[in-house]
Amino acid sequence: MTTSTTLGADGAVEVRDAGRSFGDREILREVDLTIAPGEFVALLGASGSGKSTLLRAIGGLDDGFTGTISAPASKAIAFQEHRLVPWQPVWRNVALGLRGRDAKSRALEALTEVGLRDKADVWPSTLSGGESQRVALARALVREPRLLLLDEPFGALDALTRGTAQRLVERLWQHHRPATLLVTHDVEEAVLLADRALVLRDHHVAEEVVIDLPRPRSVVDPEFVALRYRLLSALGVQTPAPATTASAQPDAEETT
Repeated sequence: MTTSTTLGADGAVEVRDAGRSFGDREILREVDLTIAPGEFVALLGASGSGKSTLLRAIGGLDDGFTGTISAPASKAIAFQEHRLVPWQPVWRNVALGLRGRDAKSRALEALTEVGLRDKADVWPSTLSGGESQRVALARALVREPRLLLLDEPFGALDALTRGTAQRLVERLWQHHRPATLLVTHDVEEAVLLADRALVLRDHHVAEEVVIDLPRPRSVVDPEFVALRYRLLSALGVQTPAPATTASAQPDAEETT
């Protein structure tokens, strides 16, 4: 069976019975996945489980899949490596592939959204890692894609810069509302950003966790902690069970 790739007419993503092997090595088998228009989905799994492989297939970068993949024609991908063109100024990196006389103004508007309007004319080599990743996000969003694919975009950032980038992605997603698939190793990141988290295990989507928490989310919220624990357990990570809200409260006798 070969891949049948179609365009999602309403901005949705649908993957049905998809599989991928490299030689005799099976990576994915009978994968089913749906992302609704405007939904934010996180994809988790151990290294080598096929997360990035599946994202690349949805993005149209891998034609070796079997099964059926339906995705919007209008899509953009941001990778962990920002992949900026070093001999082009920042605004031209954002405008790559754009057509029309308004390409520069659109690029400047996108840079303003990510807080880098003042860096429009500098060379990529002068940017920090966090700034480079924000330029990559501006380049992805300048075309107003209906599908945004994020392949561990914060993996190379330090903890402080990573938190800032996560908040930026959440704000941009809320403003533009593309269907979004985030590949990540970070369970906390998944609970912070996603509407649903999917766990790849044993070659397929083995578990789905709905993350129905109000935004912005707090990592100390007991419900957040419980969801984080559930995802860690689904990934096979052994951690102490979180204290329940009731057990975390002191007894009345202890407060007198």
